[in-house]
Amino acid sequence: MADIQERLSSVIKGMEETLGSNGFRPVDTQDDKSFAYENDKGTVKIVYNDNKIFLYASDLSYAEATDDDYKRISLSLFDDNSTDGDIKYIASDFSESINEKFAAKKAVRKNNFKAPPTVSKTAVRSGGMSYDANTLASRMCLVFPELKPYYKENIATYGELLAEDFFTNHANALIVDAIKKNEPATMKKMFNILNDIYADGSNDVQDIVAVTILGSLDNDQILLANCVDYMSPNLAPVVIGVNQYLASHSGKRAKKKLLDPPAYKPKKEKKSSMMSQLGNN
Repeated sequence: MADIQERLSSVIKGMEETLGSNGFRPVDTQDDKSFAYENDKGTVKIVYNDNKIFLYASDLSYAEATDDDYKRISLSLFDDNSTDGDIKYIASDFSESINEKFAAKKAVRKNNFKAPPTVSKTAVRSGGMSYDANTLASRMCLVFPELKPYYKENIATYGELLAEDFFTNHANALIVDAIKKNEPATMKKMFNILNDIYADGSNDVQDIVAVTILGSLDNDQILLANCVDYMSPNLAPVVIGVNQYLASHSGKRAKKKLLDPPAYKPKKEKKSSMMSQLGNN
């Protein structure tokens, strides 16, 4: 746990400027995995539990607030494999969340970004919802923190996440590079997300996983071999089939069309499914 304690301390250190500018002062929680700060507007708590780090906020003082009074305002994966880059991202993300919650409204409005809601595991398990592209993109930002500015820019530009643009122009390069490096910790973290989203995702997001992202491996047998041990039994044959199809004459023609898509039209765009084309060949 000592290593985690050092990493937790690094996250807190990265938040010091934001906590100070918002008038927060530390509260003794008597818990080495929970940190609390309060000001005249309320309380924030940073809690480590089960390889995750949570940020909670309440409008009450620390002495007044009960567990039910705290609302989770941010969450990140956090374990022994978390890098310095992950720590910087978490500190920045938590700081931004604190500013959105507690800073003066005028200051918050300078940042015209509001992330769309993601689909939770609870909602999926209840059978009421499927994972969407925004959830996939948001989770990928946890694996690759450097994607967060592009994620925000994409949504700010289009008013919603344009997934093809985000993955094709930004995320895919990092994902393919990670597959080339084949580092177990990163591969496991990345494919846990891809497997999970593919298994319980909408048809559109399944296309993004199998075609837009993993179809960009261009049927490279070395890269595919690196992926096999991490892909689920459901995802692996689909990805192999997609790559074989894209390497065929018909697949190359279909891929060429995707590289020159029609102009973006909000709420009216209908993208043909590469998975459907694959099934018809």
